[in-house]
Amino acid sequence: MSAIFILIGASLIAATGFLIAFIIAAKKGQFDDNYTPGVRMLFDDNYPQKPESNQEQVQYDNNSNRKV
Repeated sequence: MSAIFILIGASLIAATGFLIAFIIAAKKGQFDDNYTPGVRMLFDDNYPQKPESNQEQVQYDNNSNRKV
């Protein structure tokens, strides 16, 4: 039973330490990013290229979903 109290105490100390580290980092501006939002739309979207195959291409009529 005493091991549970020791583990709970150690976890509370560790959690408090992480919380303090987060608050200090947030106050120092560690998570501020003023550059990326302004240029995000300039980044290229890299879509994977579809491999060309020798299979027959299926064409559909524009007015319905029937094959031509």
